Amino acid sequence: MRPDTPAEHTAEAERLIRTATRYPEDQEPLLLQAAAHLELADARERASALYDQLLSSSPANPHLIKALQAANLWEYGHEAEARALISGIRAAAPTDPAPWEVIAEALESHDELESSHECFTEAATLLTSEDTPLTHATTALLTGRHRVRRLLGLPHDDWDMVADTRHTGPIPLDELHDPKRIWALGSEDPAELRAEIARLRAELGDRRAALSRPFPVAILHWPARELSELLTSYPTLATEYPTREAHLQSVESSLRALSASGTTNLGIVTGSVPSYEAFAASEKTSPASPALLPEYATTLAARGKATPWPPTPTSPCWCTSGKPYAECHGA
Repeated sequence: MRPDTPAEHTAEAERLIRTATRYPEDQEPLLLQAAAHLELADARERASALYDQLLSSSPANPHLIKALQAANLWEYGHEAEARALISGIRAAAPTDPAPWEVIAEALESHDELESSHECFTEAATLLTSEDTPLTHATTALLTGRHRVRRLLGLPHDDWDMVADTRHTGPIPLDELHDPKRIWALGSEDPAELRAEIARLRAELGDRRAALSRPFPVAILHWPARELSELLTSYPTLATEYPTREAHLQSVESSLRALSASGTTNLGIVTGSVPSYEAFAASEKTSPASPALLPEYATTLAARGKATPWPPTPTSPCWCTSGKPYAECHGA
């Protein structure tokens, strides 16, 4: 069962901290998870101590840890320190979307909407271009920017249109990010709250119906940047992914073989290193274990993260090359 009460979150944090001492090579993702559980248990000073411990040990992603530290500090009264950390991250201009999203959302949650919008826009300017395919992480930045712009009453621009196009949920972004809807959740009017709860229940019913359908047989795909990070962190997985070209060819050939054998409902799930490391920690297994990869793919598919395969001939290829599928891996 997932932790629910503060005591359960604290117990899970203690377990993760003990695990981190046994597996120092996986310390960073394990302690980040432990800090998250401590925040949920409202043990924010202990969470802050874990972030400080990580920052003192040459972490792989110091900007993300500083961003999480800033968000945590602000929540228990250390606004000045949080602002200083946020300013430092913006000045460093990291190329990882995650720190940008964390600090922009921290600003948004404290009603610093103009600063949040600036932060999202800086990140989008830095990390997206016509030559760079959008990833799930950069799409999340555009989605967050869309939400803040709706709260500010700003007109749609090109990036808002991209966020609308990339959104796959049953509720359009404009409705999902409707300021009246967002503010209704904080309303003291019982009628407004009842109406919003009814709408959320309807959406939850649709989501449950979607999850109750059989999930696809999915093959795991690693985008170029994620695959490079994965192999740098866990060199033993090079036996599974000798080259990026071989990996892409393996994804397509595996799906074609499954299709030829009569298997239906096929799909592709896109992996990310933080998500994979979190899954490994939840399974109490080292991320360096090749046996964990198919379990990770199945879990992503079960959570509704799979993209149906094959694409139509004129659709962009699943490999994110930008070419039509018929001219790329569908040739």
